[in-house]
Amino acid sequence: MAAKGMRASILDPAPTSPTPQVYMSEEYVNNPILSDVTFIVEGKRFYAHRSCLLSSDIFRAMFDGGYREKEAKDIEIPNIKWNVFELMMRFIYTGTVDVDLDVAVDLLKAADQYLLDGLKRICEYTISRGISVENVSLMYAMSETFNATSLRHSCILFVLNQFDSLCSKPWYSHFIRCIVPDIHKFFSTLLTTKFGLVDP
Repeated sequence: MAAKGMRASILDPAPTSPTPQVYMSEEYVNNPILSDVTFIVEGKRFYAHRSCLLSSDIFRAMFDGGYREKEAKDIEIPNIKWNVFELMMRFIYTGTVDVDLDVAVDLLKAADQYLLDGLKRICEYTISRGISVENVSLMYAMSETFNATSLRHSCILFVLNQFDSLCSKPWYSHFIRCIVPDIHKFFSTLLTTKFGLVDP
């Protein structure tokens, strides 16, 4: 099942980009009509439009800054799979995208790389639905790697809800010691945000 435009945590609305969002119709995704830049992904061409890409601070810096890509017609993208890049571009063009669990991790990595916080939230929501007793520590480590705050909060809630199942695991005591500061921070933020309470 796919997630569409949903957030992983009520505490973590996606930050807005300093660049106003410009959306185009879905029909323009990978469409050569009016295209003024082409990306080479896994040896295939992906047609794009610079004006629409400016909502990503990375693309904006690429096109407005002193990088060689500013004047380039073809730009190679060496570290993203075609299907992941297509989903990322679909989000940039339309503001929404369906994300399945089998691609969510790779898409989260791409969204983090290109500073697409709204897309990150969608990916985090999808990934959080796959948290289990067996993988919660890995999911938490992933949230740290990609600064995925909503996923981190989902891991914390899972740990608290599944205490009886987790406490028998040999790695649990070490894991819980590592995340105690984040648990404290999570509840402090929750109390402050929702109830106006502040730590003394």
